[in-house]
Amino acid sequence: MPAGRVFDWHTHADHQLAWAASGVLTVRIAAATWVLPPTRALWIPAGLPHETLSSGPATMRTLYIRPDRSPVSWTEPTPVGASQLLAELIGYLGSDALGGAARARAEAVLADLLLPVAMATIDLRLPDDDRAIQVALALLEHPADKRTLPEWGHEVGASARTLARGFLAGTGIPFGRWRTLLRLQAALPGLAAGEPVATLARRAGYDTASAFVAAFRRETGATPAGYFRGAPG
Repeated sequence: MPAGRVFDWHTHADHQLAWAASGVLTVRIAAATWVLPPTRALWIPAGLPHETLSSGPATMRTLYIRPDRSPVSWTEPTPVGASQLLAELIGYLGSDALGGAARARAEAVLADLLLPVAMATIDLRLPDDDRAIQVALALLEHPADKRTLPEWGHEVGASARTLARGFLAGTGIPFGRWRTLLRLQAALPGLAAGEPVATLARRAGYDTASAFVAAFRRETGATPAGYFRGAPG
């Protein structure tokens, strides 16, 4: 997948296990987003609308598993640790030349390797108010923009109070926290790719790396260094 490639919203009749052999994948559903370095794979249940994209060059490997042959019964997207053995098995099961008996044995091993890992998602809803969504879309393009609500109000023709109400009613959280979540989510692909925290902090609009780390820990319960810690094995 070249940088910026998007597989737009779609569904599969089969369960899907999506994994980045190199680079970083982002998988979105309506209510959540997962950013996946090579140490993580994502189980996507059959029939669930989602989109997959890469902010930089990435190699996606994926398995499709018939629901009647599924080793697990997860009904929600579930991140799993992508150990070296699981990575090899994904490639092995992807071979069209694999015989029925060999495939059955490999699928049995797959069942043992699908181990869920804790991975907090940074969920970001868009407001539905016409003027608030103008601000939200502008910030999606430029997360580091530091304009205040009064300044944004002048830009879109609304009072700061109106915009504040629009964000709270449409997203369930105040504008300040919404912008924090946006900045953290924007930093995740670079973080997964191993870019320096100080660089990502500046790009996301933070004056210092320590402020970025504090916000990241507050929202995810982990440090940036710990969020994508490699899977065992």
